[in-house]
Amino acid sequence: MLIGETVVVAFGSIRANKLRAALTMLGVIIGVAAVITVVAMGTGAKQSVENQINALGANLVQVYGGQDRFSGVARQESAPLLVDDALAIQRDARTIEEVVPEMSRNQQVEYSGTNINVSIVGTTPNYVAARNYTVPVGRMFTDGDNGSRQRVAVVGFAVPQMLGVNQGAIIGRQLVIRSIPFEVIGVLSEKGAQGFSNPDEQILIPISTAQYRVFGTDRLRSIAVTVRDGIPLETGMVDIERIMRREHRIRPGASNDFQIRAPREFLATAEQTSATFSLLLLSIAGVSLLVGGIGIMNIMLVSVTERTKEIGIRKALGATRLTILSQFLIEALVLCLSGGILGILLGGAMSMLVSNKLGWNTVISPVAVAVAFAFSALVGLFFGIWPARRAASLDPIQALRYE
Repeated sequence: MLIGETVVVAFGSIRANKLRAALTMLGVIIGVAAVITVVAMGTGAKQSVENQINALGANLVQVYGGQDRFSGVARQESAPLLVDDALAIQRDARTIEEVVPEMSRNQQVEYSGTNINVSIVGTTPNYVAARNYTVPVGRMFTDGDNGSRQRVAVVGFAVPQMLGVNQGAIIGRQLVIRSIPFEVIGVLSEKGAQGFSNPDEQILIPISTAQYRVFGTDRLRSIAVTVRDGIPLETGMVDIERIMRREHRIRPGASNDFQIRAPREFLATAEQTSATFSLLLLSIAGVSLLVGGIGIMNIMLVSVTERTKEIGIRKALGATRLTILSQFLIEALVLCLSGGILGILLGGAMSMLVSNKLGWNTVISPVAVAVAFAFSALVGLFFGIWPARRAASLDPIQALRYE
């Protein structure tokens, strides 16, 4: 029998049992769809992490005050970060490009009868450059504004909407922070939520204004430091540690009373966690494909038993072992490849649904689609060989006698 006739006979057998074929393909469809969806979610999560690293700044280092702990036990008394610490780093560090002191507290903000509670951040004008922001509307405050303790504010991207006003319309208006009026001079570019915090919901004011007019303290929440291009972060962190230990008068061998962290480390941990989770889900999807393959083998074995007499007649009419083997292999391949195609379509639809309804970033990978499709073909070949060989090895005389 020619290969074309073999394909026609195989398709005819599948069409004769449409419901059974559909149920047989279900395991492959679910497995392939799960692979596509999981890889899309994992790729999207990785892309989100990379975007957050770029948004924060790949060369950014944060200095925090606080106790140095070991196994939950404090090994050094805590010491606050002060404005003088930031000045010392700026003055003496050899590997640093920008030093941005930050002091912040959540405060009630009043505007035209509307009250919101957002983070008020006292900082310096280079906050925008160090944090990879732009000021698309208005301007950032200047060193002159900071030196003269001006009551000016640059609001986060989401703040105008929270106050019920357009971004362009808020420039020049006054906000009241702790009974002190501040003129809005700029709006920051959008960053988006990062974990449990949203940097778009903050208001920046000059650090001298915050220190002497709003907070009444020189204690900092953190110091953001950018390391020069071409210098490893670790080198910059050692440079900062040297200066901080000197400023805090920490004796040799004693533990630090401050912490130095690179946000990239936290994001790398998040990426590793996401990869582990994706691997777990891919394993489950692989099991689903395996179960689908076993289902196909089972149905093909049933089909061989049902069609024993048919196989005997074909062999009596001259069909070779290779012809019978090819017919049943083609049936198994058609079932798996059809299931693979439907699974790819379902996986793409599920990825878009997750993105649209849950707001998760998903990216459909062409490599994942190709691998899932190829794997479905391998499942068809692997689990179709045994039933096909069993059909091809039937003795025609015994097959003709089968009832």
